[in-house]
Amino acid sequence: MSLADVASAGGKAASLGSLSQAGIAVPRGFVVLASAFRSFLAGVDPSGSLLRSVSSVPAGDVSAIRRVAAGVREVLVAASLPDGVAAAIAAEYRSLGTSSDVAVAVRSSATMEDSSEASFAGLQDTYLGVRGVSAVLDRVRSSWASLYNDESVAYRRRMGLAEDGLAMGVIIQRMISPRAAGVMFTRSPVTGDRSVVAIEGTWGLGSALVAGDVTPDAFTVSKVTGEITGRRVGAKLRLHYFQPNGRGITVQATPAGQRHSPCLSDDEARALAAVGRQVEDHYGVPQDIEWALVGDDPGHSALHGEPTDRIVLLQSRPETVWAARSSSPVATAKPRASDHVLDRFLRPL
Repeated sequence: MSLADVASAGGKAASLGSLSQAGIAVPRGFVVLASAFRSFLAGVDPSGSLLRSVSSVPAGDVSAIRRVAAGVREVLVAASLPDGVAAAIAAEYRSLGTSSDVAVAVRSSATMEDSSEASFAGLQDTYLGVRGVSAVLDRVRSSWASLYNDESVAYRRRMGLAEDGLAMGVIIQRMISPRAAGVMFTRSPVTGDRSVVAIEGTWGLGSALVAGDVTPDAFTVSKVTGEITGRRVGAKLRLHYFQPNGRGITVQATPAGQRHSPCLSDDEARALAAVGRQVEDHYGVPQDIEWALVGDDPGHSALHGEPTDRIVLLQSRPETVWAARSSSPVATAKPRASDHVLDRFLRPL
């Protein structure tokens, strides 16, 4: 699978496939293609009335968006999957492990997401620690329904994106139990500086960072020298942790000794930055990357192997904030440099 498969698998899945082809580690899994979603939707909404209701809702009417989106989700989560689709998902799921209830992450992958012009990050749902065929099928259906989350519909209406042709792939991957996880940007999200990699991380699963349960550790690494030019240790008061043979995902208070200790060593931060550079080179544009560092349980430091060998990427998408700013000139060219100064002071307030 590669970036050419966005229309059939969704942006997130196509990106993960491209990373895997480039030799970058991603969790093992499979993709429920967008064609399965289209088959499901055709059975649920043969007349297309649900999609028309979404397309016609006013972009600025929050109440109407909430009402229409909730109605669509209610219909989708109550519907049955087509028999052939359900059987294919069950067979692929069973192939992921030796047990009948291997834990997986079920992740949405919309066909119109994660471009340099628009990002749907966080607008559709992800489910962690899902076990058993029945639960996986339920979460696939919930992922499809999340295409019509209030925020996702509002974003598409505001951006003027058409509902026709929009579909959802679903990624199903074996769960990992990282020691630390987080995000990194291959340009500074604050200044737009392309000479650095900015890393944020926390103990355990990165869902603690996404949920706002922690103030993450932050590292800034120079792409030129590999030097760590900035470091901040955050207050990581909550820990999201996956127990492979236990209760699944747990959320607990971070042990006192870890709350103000960095979740990455300097070598690990530099290794992450090196992988970030590799991904940016692969795609040719700055990236917004979700990462995990596998090894011992959260809080243990006796890890084996080089840091780069323990880095697993969960997602990579084009950075959008500074890309949008860079796409248009900051000023119209003038014949003389002094004209820009005069224009600034003669402009009406």
